[in-house]
Amino acid sequence: MQSSSRRAPPRRLLSAIPQLTCALVLLLGARTARADVSSWVFAGGGVSRLEQHAWSARTAGTMRLQMGIGSDPSHPLIFGGLFSLEPHFGYGSDLALSMRTATRGYVSGDFGLALDLGGYERFWGPRSAGGTGTLWLGAPWGICLGAGGSLGSHDAREFSAVLGVDFARLTVYRSAGTSWFMNPFPVSRPIN
Repeated sequence: MQSSSRRAPPRRLLSAIPQLTCALVLLLGARTARADVSSWVFAGGGVSRLEQHAWSARTAGTMRLQMGIGSDPSHPLIFGGLFSLEPHFGYGSDLALSMRTATRGYVSGDFGLALDLGGYERFWGPRSAGGTGTLWLGAPWGICLGAGGSLGSHDAREFSAVLGVDFARLTVYRSAGTSWFMNPFPVSRPIN
């Protein structure tokens, strides 16, 4: 008769061995990752034209503050997300969450284009929610000019033009103008 003190290993343990082996191989065999990201930190001012069902068209001074993050800046097109606050002086602020598509030149602080498309919410006056979009022209030294608008509920329409500086494009992402003002610690590396 055989001793009962010696049992066969449980089936769960046997089935987990290949998975544990794969995890160890991936963990011990991993190479150094190089995962650069793009980011945007913008502040600027301009003018906006506001229209809504409850009141006639009005022109107001506006300011735009944005921050966001995107994919690797070494690719020809960069995709990312963006949070935006746009105060309309004398009225209130709109909040927006957008997806950004930008060219490498735009992200690296040189000439380039970016397109923001997303949604907004207005918490002042006759409240409104809807879609928003802005086309950005980027120039060297982080200078940006944007023109866009929004369409929302309660017949809300807005058009704005904004000029400002993207501080991330001016500093760490800048690859233009380095002969005049060096960028000692650029985030993205030159593409060979």
